[in-house]
Amino acid sequence: MPYELYYWDGIQGRGEFIRLALEEAGAAYVDITRETGSGRGTSAMMRMLKGADTSHTPFAPPFLKDGELLVSHVANILFYLGPKLGLVPENEGLRYAANGLQLTVTDFVCEVHDTHHPIATELYYEDQKEAAKARSTSFIDHRIPKYLGYFERNLANNPDGDRHSVGNGLSYVDLSLFQVIEGLRYAFPRATRLFDRQYPLLVALRDRVRERPNIARYLASPRRIPFNESGIFRHYPELDQDAV
Repeated sequence: MPYELYYWDGIQGRGEFIRLALEEAGAAYVDITRETGSGRGTSAMMRMLKGADTSHTPFAPPFLKDGELLVSHVANILFYLGPKLGLVPENEGLRYAANGLQLTVTDFVCEVHDTHHPIATELYYEDQKEAAKARSTSFIDHRIPKYLGYFERNLANNPDGDRHSVGNGLSYVDLSLFQVIEGLRYAFPRATRLFDRQYPLLVALRDRVRERPNIARYLASPRRIPFNESGIFRHYPELDQDAV
Protein backbone atom coordinates (compact mmCIF):
# COMPACT_ATOMS: atom_id res chain seq x y z
CA MET A 1 0.00 0.00 0.00
CA PRO A 2 1.30 3.50 -0.75
CA TYR A 3 2.06 5.90 2.05
CA GLU A 4 -0.61 8.55 2.60
CA LEU A 5 0.71 12.07 3.18
CA TYR A 6 -1.63 14.65 4.68
CA TYR A 7 -0.77 18.32 4.28
CA TRP A 8 -2.36 21.55 3.06
CA ASP A 9 -2.85 21.77 -0.68
CA GLY A 10 -1.30 24.60 -2.68
CA ILE A 11 1.88 25.10 -0.66
CA GLN A 12 5.15 23.31 -0.03
CA GLY A 13 5.23 24.12 3.67
CA ARG A 14 6.40 21.56 6.18
CA GLY A 15 5.01 18.76 4.03
CA GLU A 16 7.81 19.33 1.52
CA PHE A 17 10.40 17.84 3.87
CA ILE A 18 8.44 14.58 3.76
CA ARG A 19 7.85 14.73 0.01
CA LEU A 20 11.57 15.11 -0.71
CA ALA A 21 12.35 11.93 1.22
CA LEU A 22 9.58 9.96 -0.49
CA GLU A 23 10.56 11.25 -3.92
CA GLU A 24 14.29 10.54 -3.45
CA ALA A 25 13.50 6.97 -2.41
CA GLY A 26 11.04 6.45 -5.26
CA ALA A 27 8.42 5.43 -2.69
CA ALA A 28 4.78 5.08 -3.64
CA TYR A 29 2.69 7.71 -1.87
CA VAL A 30 -0.55 9.61 -2.20
CA ASP A 31 -0.71 13.34 -1.46
CA ILE A 32 -4.19 13.10 -0.03
CA THR A 33 -5.38 16.72 -0.25
CA ARG A 34 -4.30 16.98 -3.89
CA GLU A 35 -6.49 14.05 -4.87
CA THR A 36 -10.23 13.78 -5.48
CA GLY A 37 -12.67 11.05 -4.69
CA SER A 38 -13.67 9.10 -1.60
CA GLY A 39 -11.26 9.53 1.28
CA ARG A 40 -9.32 12.22 -0.60
CA GLY A 41 -9.10 16.00 -0.59
CA THR A 42 -8.77 18.54 2.19
CA SER A 43 -12.05 17.37 3.71
CA ALA A 44 -10.51 13.95 4.39
CA MET A 45 -7.62 15.58 6.25
CA MET A 46 -9.96 17.78 8.26
CA ARG A 47 -12.02 14.75 9.32
CA MET A 48 -8.86 13.19 10.73
CA LEU A 49 -7.85 16.41 12.49
CA LYS A 50 -11.27 16.45 14.14
CA GLY A 51 -10.75 12.90 15.37
CA ALA A 52 -13.29 11.26 13.13
CA ASP A 53 -11.03 8.48 11.87
CA THR A 54 -8.48 7.90 14.62
CA SER A 55 -8.17 7.73 18.41
CA HIS A 56 -4.78 9.51 18.33
CA THR A 57 -5.58 12.76 16.57
CA PRO A 58 -2.66 14.77 15.17
CA PHE A 59 -2.49 18.39 16.29
CA ALA A 60 -1.74 19.64 12.79
CA PRO A 61 -0.39 18.44 9.44
CA PRO A 62 1.83 17.07 8.13
CA PHE A 63 1.09 13.54 9.18
CA LEU A 64 1.68 10.23 7.45
CA LYS A 65 -0.46 7.11 7.35
CA ASP A 66 1.23 3.75 6.75
CA GLY A 67 -1.46 1.11 6.86
CA GLU A 68 -3.05 1.49 10.29
CA LEU A 69 -0.13 3.48 11.70
CA LEU A 70 -0.42 7.27 11.92
CA VAL A 71 2.73 9.36 12.49
CA SER A 72 2.74 13.13 12.97
CA HIS A 73 5.38 15.92 13.06
CA VAL A 74 8.10 16.28 10.41
CA ALA A 75 11.05 15.03 12.46
CA ASN A 76 9.02 12.14 13.88
CA ILE A 77 7.82 11.11 10.41
CA LEU A 78 11.35 11.21 9.00
CA PHE A 79 12.67 9.27 11.99
CA TYR A 80 10.10 6.60 11.09
CA LEU A 81 10.64 6.71 7.33
CA GLY A 82 14.43 7.00 7.35
CA PRO A 83 15.23 3.30 7.91
CA LYS A 84 12.44 2.17 5.59
CA LEU A 85 13.62 4.41 2.74
CA GLY A 86 17.35 3.87 3.26
CA LEU A 87 17.82 7.53 4.17
CA VAL A 88 19.58 7.13 7.50
CA PRO A 89 22.61 5.10 8.64
CA GLU A 90 22.09 1.66 10.16
CA ASN A 91 24.05 2.68 13.27
CA GLU A 92 21.59 3.46 16.06
CA GLY A 93 23.67 6.30 17.47
CA LEU A 94 23.82 7.99 14.08
CA ARG A 95 20.05 7.65 13.74
CA TYR A 96 19.61 9.64 16.91
CA ALA A 97 22.17 12.16 15.67
CA ALA A 98 20.12 12.54 12.46
CA ASN A 99 16.96 13.02 14.51
CA GLY A 100 18.65 15.74 16.56
CA LEU A 101 19.72 17.56 13.41
CA GLN A 102 16.22 17.29 11.99
CA LEU A 103 14.72 18.68 15.18
CA THR A 104 17.11 21.63 14.85
CA VAL A 105 15.83 22.14 11.29
CA THR A 106 12.33 22.19 12.78
CA ASP A 107 13.35 24.93 15.21
CA PHE A 108 14.87 26.95 12.37
CA VAL A 109 11.79 26.60 10.18
CA CYS A 110 9.67 27.97 13.03
CA GLU A 111 11.91 31.04 13.13
CA VAL A 112 11.59 31.45 9.36
CA HIS A 113 7.81 31.46 9.74
CA ASP A 114 8.00 34.09 12.47
CA THR A 115 9.78 36.57 10.18
CA HIS A 116 6.47 37.27 8.46
CA HIS A 117 4.14 36.40 11.36
CA PRO A 118 5.97 37.61 14.47
CA ILE A 119 2.91 38.62 16.49
CA ALA A 120 0.15 36.12 15.73
CA THR A 121 -0.59 33.51 13.10
CA GLU A 122 -4.24 34.55 12.94
CA LEU A 123 -3.30 38.07 11.79
CA TYR A 124 -2.52 38.89 8.17
CA TYR A 125 1.06 39.82 7.32
CA GLU A 126 -0.13 43.34 6.52
CA ASP A 127 -1.38 43.67 10.11
CA GLN A 128 2.09 43.07 11.56
CA LYS A 129 4.41 44.41 8.86
CA GLU A 130 6.45 46.72 11.09
CA ALA A 131 7.05 43.97 13.63
CA ALA A 132 7.97 41.64 10.75
CA LYS A 133 10.62 44.08 9.54
CA ALA A 134 12.24 44.18 12.98
CA ARG A 135 12.03 40.40 13.34
CA SER A 136 13.51 39.83 9.88
CA THR A 137 16.44 42.14 10.58
CA SER A 138 17.31 40.13 13.68
CA PHE A 139 16.76 36.87 11.79
CA ILE A 140 19.13 37.85 8.97
CA ASP A 141 21.79 39.36 11.22
CA HIS A 142 21.79 36.75 13.98
CA ARG A 143 19.64 33.67 13.47
CA ILE A 144 20.68 32.66 9.95
CA PRO A 145 24.38 32.73 10.90
CA LYS A 146 23.61 30.89 14.15
CA TYR A 147 21.79 28.00 12.49
CA LEU A 148 23.63 27.73 9.19
CA GLY A 149 26.98 28.12 10.94
CA TYR A 150 26.01 25.13 13.07
CA PHE A 151 24.99 22.99 10.08
CA GLU A 152 28.15 24.03 8.21
CA ARG A 153 30.33 22.96 11.17
CA ASN A 154 28.45 19.70 11.42
CA LEU A 155 29.30 18.93 7.80
CA ALA A 156 32.93 19.89 8.31
CA ASN A 157 33.21 17.75 11.46
CA ASN A 158 31.51 14.64 10.09
CA PRO A 159 34.14 11.90 10.56
CA ASP A 160 32.82 10.14 7.46
CA GLY A 161 33.42 13.19 5.24
CA ASP A 162 31.91 16.61 4.58
CA ARG A 163 29.63 15.49 1.74
CA HIS A 164 26.86 14.35 4.10
CA SER A 165 25.38 15.45 7.42
CA VAL A 166 25.32 12.02 9.04
CA GLY A 167 27.41 8.97 8.12
CA ASN A 168 28.82 8.42 4.65
CA GLY A 169 25.62 8.44 2.61
CA LEU A 170 22.67 10.66 1.77
CA SER A 171 20.19 11.06 4.61
CA TYR A 172 16.86 12.80 5.08
CA VAL A 173 18.77 15.55 6.91
CA ASP A 174 20.66 16.35 3.70
CA LEU A 175 17.37 16.59 1.82
CA SER A 176 15.94 18.90 4.49
CA LEU A 177 18.98 21.17 4.38
CA PHE A 178 18.54 21.38 0.61
CA GLN A 179 14.99 22.61 1.19
CA VAL A 180 16.15 25.13 3.79
CA ILE A 181 18.76 26.65 1.47
CA GLU A 182 16.28 26.76 -1.42
CA GLY A 183 13.66 28.39 0.75
CA LEU A 184 16.00 31.00 2.20
CA ARG A 185 17.23 31.94 -1.26
CA TYR A 186 13.66 32.46 -2.39
CA ALA A 187 12.61 34.45 0.67
CA PHE A 188 15.77 36.50 1.18
CA PRO A 189 17.71 36.81 -2.09
CA ARG A 190 19.78 39.76 -0.86
CA ALA A 191 20.59 38.21 2.51
CA THR A 192 21.66 34.93 0.89
CA ARG A 193 23.71 36.47 -1.93
CA LEU A 194 27.03 35.51 -0.32
CA PHE A 195 26.03 32.00 0.78
CA ASP A 196 28.57 30.43 -1.61
CA ARG A 197 31.35 32.11 0.35
CA GLN A 198 29.79 31.97 3.82
CA TYR A 199 28.56 28.36 3.80
CA PRO A 200 30.41 26.54 0.99
CA LEU A 201 29.75 23.03 2.31
CA LEU A 202 26.01 23.63 2.65
CA VAL A 203 25.80 25.16 -0.82
CA ALA A 204 27.76 22.23 -2.29
CA LEU A 205 25.39 19.83 -0.53
CA ARG A 206 22.41 21.72 -1.93
CA ASP A 207 23.87 21.44 -5.45
CA ARG A 208 24.49 17.69 -5.12
CA VAL A 209 20.98 17.04 -3.86
CA ARG A 210 19.47 19.06 -6.69
CA GLU A 211 21.34 16.94 -9.25
CA ARG A 212 20.20 13.58 -7.89
CA PRO A 213 18.06 11.91 -10.60
CA ASN A 214 14.91 11.39 -8.56
CA ILE A 215 15.08 14.86 -7.02
CA ALA A 216 15.78 16.49 -10.39
CA ARG A 217 12.74 14.74 -11.88
CA TYR A 218 10.60 15.80 -8.95
CA LEU A 219 11.71 19.44 -9.13
CA ALA A 220 10.85 19.52 -12.84
CA SER A 221 7.43 17.94 -12.30
CA PRO A 222 4.09 19.57 -11.43
CA ARG A 223 4.24 17.76 -8.08
CA ARG A 224 6.78 20.38 -6.91
CA ILE A 225 4.62 23.39 -6.11
CA PRO A 226 6.56 26.66 -6.52
CA PHE A 227 7.39 28.72 -3.46
CA ASN A 228 4.66 31.26 -2.85
CA GLU A 229 3.46 33.81 -0.31
CA SER A 230 1.13 31.37 1.42
CA GLY A 231 3.86 29.01 2.61
CA ILE A 232 6.62 29.19 5.20
CA PHE A 233 9.30 30.70 2.96
CA ARG A 234 7.80 33.95 1.65
CA HIS A 235 9.45 36.69 -0.35
CA TYR A 236 8.50 40.15 0.84
CA PRO A 237 11.12 42.57 -0.55
CA GLU A 238 10.71 44.92 2.39
CA LEU A 239 11.88 42.17 4.77
CA ASP A 240 15.05 41.38 2.83
CA GLN A 241 18.42 43.07 3.34
CA ASP A 242 22.11 42.46 2.79
CA ALA A 243 23.72 40.22 5.36
CA VAL A 244 26.09 41.83 7.82
